Amino acid sequence: MKQGTRACMAYIAGCLISGSTSSSIYDYKQSRHISISGNVSSGQVNIYDYSRSCHVSGSGNNSSYNLYDYGNSKHVNLSIKGNNFDGYDYDTSKHFSGSVNGNSISLYDYEDSSWCSYSL
Repeated sequence: MKQGTRACMAYIAGCLISGSTSSSIYDYKQSRHISISGNVSSGQVNIYDYSRSCHVSGSGNNSSYNLYDYGNSKHVNLSIKGNNFDGYDYDTSKHFSGSVNGNSISLYDYEDSSWCSYSL
């Protein structure tokens, strides 16, 4: 999964699971804050990633979301189960999964078999 898409999925999952809102997400792999604005709610996602100058939006039902990443022009599925999440990135045809603990997010990317850490 591309770094920008991965950070947006971590942001969305983190906001949905923790109930927090934030104007950025810190990506420990890139050692930098990524500015994001918009709305993440149980039924609708519409965010703007300033680092990629693109929207990620879609709808869901508290547990399953069908999102579109305008930076890649591809869909991303995201499922929420308690403090855990998983999904599928149609850009890379790979799965991802992770968990949220407070404002900390851990995401495992199956494309490169690695963990990435974030915080809201």
